Amino acid sequence: MERAQLPLNALRAFEASARHLNFTRAAIELCVSQGAVSHQVAQLETKLGVRLFRRLPRGLALTSEGQALAPMLAESFDRMGATLDRYAGGRLQEVLTVGVVGTFATGWLLPRMEDFRHALPDIELRLMTNNNRVDLAGEGLDIAIRYGDGAWHGTHADPIVDAPLTPLCAPAFAARLSEPADLTREILLRSYRADEWPRWFEAAGVASPQLRGPVFDSSAVMVAAAEAGAGVALAPASMFSREMTTERLVRPFAIEVALGGYWLTRLRSRVETDAMRAFRAWLETDASE
Repeated sequence: MERAQLPLNALRAFEASARHLNFTRAAIELCVSQGAVSHQVAQLETKLGVRLFRRLPRGLALTSEGQALAPMLAESFDRMGATLDRYAGGRLQEVLTVGVVGTFATGWLLPRMEDFRHALPDIELRLMTNNNRVDLAGEGLDIAIRYGDGAWHGTHADPIVDAPLTPLCAPAFAARLSEPADLTREILLRSYRADEWPRWFEAAGVASPQLRGPVFDSSAVMVAAAEAGAGVALAPASMFSREMTTERLVRPFAIEVALGGYWLTRLRSRVETDAMRAFRAWLETDASE
C-alpha cells in the first residue's frame, strides 16, 4: 500500500466519526450524508485491511486499531489547520515565539499590539511571559525581552529602552512624604534584586534603612501591591504610565537610579531570521518614538 493512495476524505470521515463515535454527527460536521461517511469509513477499513469501529446498536466503539489511528489523525489535521490559518492576504505568516518579562509585557508591549499587527501582519506573535528568569533554548523561545545590564552569557543583546527606578506609591502614601528620608519609616516593597533600594537611597543622599518589606519576583505584581496601599515600590515609572495618568499611582520624588534597562536577547548560536530582524526593527523604532 502506497501512502499517496490513502484517501483524504476517508481519513477525515474516520477522524470525525472517532471524535463523535457516531456517523450521523460526523456527517453533520462534514456537511455530507450519513451514508457517505459510513461508506468512506468502510472504504478506509478495506484499504487498511483492519476494522476501525465496532458498530453498536447505539453509536460506535473504536477497535484497538482505531484507537491507535484516531489521535495521530486528529493531531495531523490540527497541525494542517494551524498552518493553513497562518496564511493571511495570500502570504504565509512566520511564527515568532517571544519570552517577555511581565512588567515590559503589560507596561509597554501590550498597549502597542495593534500597532504591531498593522506594521508586521506577516508575523504570528506568540508571547510567553516570565519573571526575568528565562531559558531561551529550554523554553523553545526565538528571542526574549528581559531586564538587566545586557550581559548574559552566550547571548546577543540589543537595548530597547532605559528603565531607571523611582519610588511609586498610592496617593495616600505620597501625602505623608515630603522628603526622601521619610521613606525610611515606610514599608518598602522589594524585588529579588537586593541592591535596588540601597542604591536609590545612596542617590538620594540618605542612609538606607534596614529593609523588611515583602519581596516580589515580579515588578508588575509589586507595583500592584503599592497601588493597593501595601507600601512603596521601586520600579521603572515608564512601565506604569497608565496608572500614573489615572493617578492610581504617584511618584513622590523625582530622584531615580539607573540599574538596568530592557533588552532584546537571542542566543549567539541562533541565526537571526527575517521575523526576528523585523521584530527588532519595530521595537527599536517604537522605542525611539
